[in-house]
Amino acid sequence: MDFKIEHTWDGLPVKHEPAFVRLNPGDGGVMMEVSAPFFNDPPAPLGEPGKPFNELWDYEVVEAFFLNDITKQYLEVELCPYAHIADMKESKGNNICFFQTLMGNFNFDSHGQHLVLLLSGRRNVWKKELALSYKVCTGETKWEGRAYLPWSYFPPHVTKFNAFAIHGSKDKRNYEALYPVPRHELQQGQKPDFHRLEYFKPFGFNTLLGEEWKQPESELWLTEKPDVQEYSR
Repeated sequence: MDFKIEHTWDGLPVKHEPAFVRLNPGDGGVMMEVSAPFFNDPPAPLGEPGKPFNELWDYEVVEAFFLNDITKQYLEVELCPYAHIADMKESKGNNICFFQTLMGNFNFDSHGQHLVLLLSGRRNVWKKELALSYKVCTGETKWEGRAYLPWSYFPPHVTKFNAFAIHGSKDKRNYEALYPVPRHELQQGQKPDFHRLEYFKPFGFNTLLGEEWKQPESELWLTEKPDVQEYSR
């Protein structure tokens, strides 16, 4: 399943190559691949590469949201382009790493920073900074990441989806959405809000895994009672 983030959060076309998200079946979960322009703005977070970084949304990221629109339970996955510079291998011709995925031959050998949140109700986080197998490769102008999302992270019966890309600093901050707020619904002074769940679009893993497939139950969601806290961004 392929998705291109071609609009800003308020429905205008982006002025650069769009960020690209691909979802593929994995062993016991979903492989999420990202291909996006690398703006290097703002600079990299100070956290340890390969570890969760709280408030990663303040940096350069691509995000994916998986929602059950009945219970309003959802999974938020944030991936950023940063890892150890010394781990990045660049080609002589175009200064891009080597691995075989969306853009060509790349080698994922750098563990990137990430953030995984579980939410129960709009903005209500009940689990954060979950571990994630995530590798990234970043060149001068493009980056790609690959993250393995286990089924245990997904809320039961995912029915809707949205994806976002963020980059830039201060007044040059750019917020982009796969499914933006429709232009005719914008209000004066409205600001970007990626938790407007009403704008998410229908989504089902059956498209990826077949009509007979059933989403595995998640012990994480079924056995742990959410202790929610609202967060702002």
